[in-house]
Amino acid sequence: VTFPLDLTKTRLQVQGEAAAHRSGAAAGRTVPYRGMLRTAAGIVREEGFPKLWQGATPAIYRHIVYSGVRMVAYEHLRDSMLGRSEDESFPFWKAVVGGMSAGAIGQFFASPTDLVKVQMQMEGKRKLEGKPLRFRGVHHAFMKILSEGGIRGLWAGWVPNVQRAALVNMGDLTTYDSVKHFLLLNTPLVDNSVTHSAASGCSGLVAAVLGTPADVVKTRIMNQPRDKQGRGLLYKSSMDCLIQTVQGEGFMSLYKGFVPTWMRMAPWSLVFWLTYEQIRRICGVSSF
Repeated sequence: VTFPLDLTKTRLQVQGEAAAHRSGAAAGRTVPYRGMLRTAAGIVREEGFPKLWQGATPAIYRHIVYSGVRMVAYEHLRDSMLGRSEDESFPFWKAVVGGMSAGAIGQFFASPTDLVKVQMQMEGKRKLEGKPLRFRGVHHAFMKILSEGGIRGLWAGWVPNVQRAALVNMGDLTTYDSVKHFLLLNTPLVDNSVTHSAASGCSGLVAAVLGTPADVVKTRIMNQPRDKQGRGLLYKSSMDCLIQTVQGEGFMSLYKGFVPTWMRMAPWSLVFWLTYEQIRRICGVSSF
């Protein structure tokens, strides 16, 4: 449901890329910066309505790995390694450590699928700029990246990807867990869908604020052209990308795509947490 917002966010994050213009990589037709709604409308008009879901298949693969690993890792850290307090509350600093660690671990394993997703999301833009398409489908994308860069090529951009996931999960897992248990301990609310909705609404906003700058860096590093050895031609590292972006486009460029990111994360968090809690209840597992 929220994938078109993810695609729009990715397109916005690479528009006006200063490093690409300096290197000449942006030669050809330049797509103007149009904002969220006009970008989405432009994709539908210029590429077709189904293209709003281009890259959805690797995105689903990513979440199977990413969400599966991060949820199991966080709960294990919370209940076994870091430990709750005697009143079943989880200290905020432990929640931060657990959330960041779980997000980083989950994203490291899911990074190849994220790489394919980002590159497939940019195929329509390449076509508009008169450039040849790189992939025929998800399987071809994996095989081409593997043949050109080896196993390491599949983990291109994993550092900013893991950094982003750590920040996003500090906002998502930590905020949800902390807000939910704060509400249960300090208000008349009980452990039901109302409490889950309030906690997930907070987690989506915090995750978007913390994660968008790292997400911009991740998108640009994953989408940049590479030489035969798999080295990026625009950025040497995530820090180099961060510096070039701020110097060339200003600090607020780190929040390109923030609105669709937030608009995606808010309903995504709501749907995910409500579904996750109900699945646990149906399976006879205690509430998260």
